Amino acid sequence: MIRSAVLAIVVPILASGASWAQPGPLASALLQPAVTVTGAANARVQNDRMQAIVRAESEQSTAAAAAADVNARMARALDAAKAAPGVEAKSAGYSTWQQWEKGRPGKWRVSQTLSLTGSDFPALAALVSRLQDENGLLVSSIGFAIAPETRRRAEDALTREAIASWKERAASAAEALGYREWRPGRLTVSTGDHSPQPRYDMMARAAAGPAAAPPVAVEGGMTEITVTVTGDAVLERAPGR
Repeated sequence: MIRSAVLAIVVPILASGASWAQPGPLASALLQPAVTVTGAANARVQNDRMQAIVRAESEQSTAAAAAADVNARMARALDAAKAAPGVEAKSAGYSTWQQWEKGRPGKWRVSQTLSLTGSDFPALAALVSRLQDENGLLVSSIGFAIAPETRRRAEDALTREAIASWKERAASAAEALGYREWRPGRLTVSTGDHSPQPRYDMMARAAAGPAAAPPVAVEGGMTEITVTVTGDAVLERAPGR
């Protein structure tokens, strides 16, 4: 676990003058010294969601022919995806455009994209491999992430650790500054993550042609989640007061 602290001291500054009025409660609060402390906690969490983006493409002499080819292959792909347990499938895009080459008749190109998401990585990888072999689909990308409920549990646990780290830093800073008592002021809690994407060879497989092969093995990797707590520790009483 990595913890860090940043200290910023706010000290009241009193200007000299001939006479002073008794400060009110708000003025007294503003004049209280405070130390700003940052505590953090992080953890590496196993990715448990996989998303594969696949697409069907066709180039024909007419837009209707290209669309018919893509629609037929995508319909078969959707049927296969719906039959796969635990896989969420949804259309992610559809485009049609015309290509021209000098001295040649124009060609129409149609592309449709399908998003596949699931938590059973081997089963989803096998489905993607089958869609390539049987339907000629291409892989646009494969990504891994943490499911929302997994992230929530991890962030809740890290928030408690980060607050404990913040309190430890605040007490240490107050003691170093000569104050025996302190209280929490305004605090903010923020989260962030870093997820380096693991390597896979689906793209090489897509370019290899329609020959059947065993499903590609994938590894979801880890995501590092960090929770940071930053806020003021208001210094209450120094020795001798």
